[in-house]
Amino acid sequence: MTNSILKDGERIDQLFSTDVKIIQNKAVFSYSVDSVLLSRFPKFPKEGLIVDLCSGNGAVGLFASTATKAKIVEIELQDRLADMAQRSIILNNLEDQITMVKDDLAHLLDHVPRGKVDLILCNPPYFKVTETSRKNASEHYLLARHEIATNLAEICKVSQQALKSNGRLAMVHRPDRLIEIIETMTRFHLAPKRLQLVYPKLGKEANMVLIEAIKDGSTEGLKFLPALIVHNEDGSYTEEVFEIYHGS
Repeated sequence: MTNSILKDGERIDQLFSTDVKIIQNKAVFSYSVDSVLLSRFPKFPKEGLIVDLCSGNGAVGLFASTATKAKIVEIELQDRLADMAQRSIILNNLEDQITMVKDDLAHLLDHVPRGKVDLILCNPPYFKVTETSRKNASEHYLLARHEIATNLAEICKVSQQALKSNGRLAMVHRPDRLIEIIETMTRFHLAPKRLQLVYPKLGKEANMVLIEAIKDGSTEGLKFLPALIVHNEDGSYTEEVFEIYHGS
């Protein structure tokens, strides 16, 4: 089963704090620490409906499945990545919990009911398109990393439409776009409530921000969580991140 489910260049990795296995291909797409941290950041509903936007090879939704019994819909535009995600769902026997949808996230409401989603997870393209960006990545990584097929406003718009009142959007992004992120969320009636900066090492600048917003929530009450440091000076994971990856 394991060998027959893989295609050329693919391997199976595991998040060792869970039993979840995921199909990866370095030349096509591999999840990074941002996906792992996002899958452990929000407050998950025990049941209900969760959507994973820009799901790539399905990492965030697959890892999140261990934290909830809610149904999870993953939506990904790229055929190759959606196919990897679907096979990972089968590999983990999660067909009853997770559904993979190959489509543009702008069409999300064709696949989930308007105003009924409890939680949306999103690891979006971080970078705006520049003249040089198209030269610096494969087609798969280009679409995953740059705002070509979607952008921050589109993500917030469709999230606002799909979420129930007091439903939540949890996102990982770049700190240098934090003002824009907060402004865009607020424009679409998504009130930021929890924020955590992530640092590669102590003494370095933050390179990720985790943010959770509530639909139709008050604009007051934003909480800044303690900073999260990913690596020790020797390059090993800090205790907190090691536990996320490998369990306590």
